[in-house]
Amino acid sequence: MNETVAPRLSRGLRDLLPDQLLARQEMVDTIRGVYELYGFVPLATPAIEYLDVLSGSAGTEAQQSIFRVTNPEKEELGLRFDLTVPLARVIAQYPDLPRPFRRYQVASVWRADKPDKGRYREFTQFDLDSVGVESELADTEIIAGMCDTLAALGVGRYLVRFSSRAVLNLLLAYAGIPADQGTDVFRVLDKLDKVGLDKVKLELMNGYKDESGDMIRGVGLSADQVARIERFLDIKAEARRDVLGKLRELFGTLDGAAAQIDIIERISSHLYALGYGDDQVSLDLSIARGLAYYTGPVFEAILPDAPQFGSVFGGGRYDDLVKRFTGQSIPAVGASIGVDRLLAALTSLGRIGTRKATARVLITHMDAALREDYMAMTWELRRAGIPTELFLGSAKGPGKQLKYADQYDIPLAILYGSREKEQGLVTVKDLVAGREQLKPTADRKEYLSQRAGQVTVPRAELVESIRKMLAELE
Repeated sequence: MNETVAPRLSRGLRDLLPDQLLARQEMVDTIRGVYELYGFVPLATPAIEYLDVLSGSAGTEAQQSIFRVTNPEKEELGLRFDLTVPLARVIAQYPDLPRPFRRYQVASVWRADKPDKGRYREFTQFDLDSVGVESELADTEIIAGMCDTLAALGVGRYLVRFSSRAVLNLLLAYAGIPADQGTDVFRVLDKLDKVGLDKVKLELMNGYKDESGDMIRGVGLSADQVARIERFLDIKAEARRDVLGKLRELFGTLDGAAAQIDIIERISSHLYALGYGDDQVSLDLSIARGLAYYTGPVFEAILPDAPQFGSVFGGGRYDDLVKRFTGQSIPAVGASIGVDRLLAALTSLGRIGTRKATARVLITHMDAALREDYMAMTWELRRAGIPTELFLGSAKGPGKQLKYADQYDIPLAILYGSREKEQGLVTVKDLVAGREQLKPTADRKEYLSQRAGQVTVPRAELVESIRKMLAELE
């Protein structure tokens, strides 16, 4: 006797059902359209990489979150934790790729983090990156692409905030923090929006216990060092120009400060020239980004009307990542959308519709003698480019077949019997209009007496009539 297996998922994983995937697909198609408008090209890489390719590239926290796997050859492998490290490997492995190499990629990534509400161990990212350009124009283009993507998705208000890891390196010098502590300091600063300034200050010093009772280990900075960091974080203004002025005052005596501040000032100036004002892009010096491979400007986007979702789009410059494979620095900059998080935000804001089906029309199947007619109508509509489903279930009565259409939110249904065939007519039900009024019944005569949202059209004009009705529903 065979034992049954309980259907279940590993912790931190989830299934995505049709209504979720269709909404995601709509969003991804919009994003892809913006990226291709900018001239970026697609790339795909394997989910599994050699462990040494993934290791040591993004800091201790990312290193600890790698899912480790082995192949039949017993080689050490891991699931990718982002799409940037595989891109760096591609650049090193295919030296004949044109430069600059401007690519986009949408795919799943995996992190062995502690699962939480809205936080999964498998999630999807959608990246755009420009490799081989030193000029800050590449950083400007990525930020502009972030703005245009969010505008195309109709999110309403958005704000792209940017800063620079190079400026944060100046902060280390200003606060007297050794360079080898920089990664830990930046990792903690990246939590500012999530946990607040008080907890960030505690973690920068001796640490604290979180709400679950777990100990958050401290970085070990002194109170004076943390006070200097807080002075830096206090530099805020609505206008990017004003932030730059205050930053020059604070770091005026530091070696190399002027050159690094000049870079972010040029980015800001380019953005002003392109029409991206302070209400769209702000200079926020608290932006750190948690991954260790960033070397220059860093940026992230938030939705002011849905602050609970945090950053939905982020990235930065990572000029040394390819160096791990080639020994030579290759300039690169990019940004990544957290697809799941952004989709949740759009759904919360009511900015994206939900669909359960791809079909826009259901052909009901009520008379076995007319099977060829039903098939002919189905393929006629499909060949006209109208997504159409022929009902293939066991339910015979129109009520149950129409209930099926309701379950999938299919807007139109076609009813066709021997009488309609004799008269050369087709009955089309607008289920959107009639959904509230209709009462499912097994009796065809009674069902057809319910006229809500129902029209009769000549069989010869089926395609034209369906097109017109669908257009009116848009």
